[in-house]
Amino acid sequence: MKNHMAGESILDKIINQKQAETIGRLHVGDIITTLLERLGEREQDILKRRFGLSKAAKATLEEIGKSHNLTRERVRQIETGSIAKLKKLDDLVAIVADLKMLVTRLLEDHGGLMDKEYLFDILSALAIDHGKAKDEDPKVYRNHFNFILSKIIDSEIEPVESSEHFNTSFKMRYQELDHLEELAKELLNKVKSVKRLFITEELLDLVRETDSYKKYEEKFKTKEGLDLADALRGIVPDNELDLANEHKSLFSILKAIAQIEQNKFGYWGHGESREINPKTINDKIYLVLKNHGKPLHYEEISKKINETGFDGKKVNTATVHNELILDGKYVLVGRGLYALKEWGYSKGTVADVIADVLTKAQKPLTKKEITEEVMKQRMVKKTTIDLALMNKKRFERMTGNKYALVK
Repeated sequence: MKNHMAGESILDKIINQKQAETIGRLHVGDIITTLLERLGEREQDILKRRFGLSKAAKATLEEIGKSHNLTRERVRQIETGSIAKLKKLDDLVAIVADLKMLVTRLLEDHGGLMDKEYLFDILSALAIDHGKAKDEDPKVYRNHFNFILSKIIDSEIEPVESSEHFNTSFKMRYQELDHLEELAKELLNKVKSVKRLFITEELLDLVRETDSYKKYEEKFKTKEGLDLADALRGIVPDNELDLANEHKSLFSILKAIAQIEQNKFGYWGHGESREINPKTINDKIYLVLKNHGKPLHYEEISKKINETGFDGKKVNTATVHNELILDGKYVLVGRGLYALKEWGYSKGTVADVIADVLTKAQKPLTKKEITEEVMKQRMVKKTTIDLALMNKKRFERMTGNKYALVK
């Protein structure tokens, strides 16, 4: 935790100390077990399977009905009735108190609204960091959070679903969204109009430039909250840890806005952009090369695509190589090495590059001068350039050991 400011109130200190204790005790699996023990075996099985509380995969009403010899509608009734029972438990407040307090604090720290997946990422990281959930299936653990927040304590912490402006998120029931919706709409329009990608710091600056932010600036200010730097490691890129931790409310709104997304390399843009959500292998090749910033061997490109993940689909080397050969935006610059044409590379053989160098120079050049220019375009040995210069049909050796194009 960060050291708190000298002016912090006694109440704030108590809240923060309590928060630290809460994180240390939090194990959502124990909460689920305690709740389900209050139900009959059939009710437990239905809830576990419907919400993925023991296995990550969730079962349909029809699948559960077949195993219990029940109609889909009857399964639905039991599901609804079981949840109603849990919400009426006399000790429910005590059972969910720690989780509720932690989620409430996180929502307050993040401006009142958090993307569901981002919230679950942080909750899971906090629990794991404090020795809990290390052996849990991460997907099941997230299902636990989802069940408790969206079904059990939804009267105070409610999901935001089917929103025009936001991804599925969570907010406090009293939280108004008007100022966030206004900002989301204005920021999305700006991102769409600019038609380029942003690093996080640039996008945060763009947020601050909006009329909506200036209008509601006080609402975006939050008091110093939990230090989440360690929890955020692995959730956001390492170079964004301080930004995400120090500007929680603004970073959180970026994560929550529908249609504004961050790609695998940390760049933000419109969700329909292929540089944000690549649709084809060719899109993935382009993104890998652009992010790497210099030529790569086609085998390394394939490896990086698979390591990055994207949509989880594996690619094979032969397919990647074929795409590189056929698409004009890629240039072969060495043995198996490819670069982006937009970097200034031109297509053709080494002899073609030499000819282009001499044409642009508009005068004879020495072998050294030619070699230096060609090496900016091709990753080849100097002997390859020497051999190309021996082509007497294209190049003429002049006095002073200079070369010119054959006229």
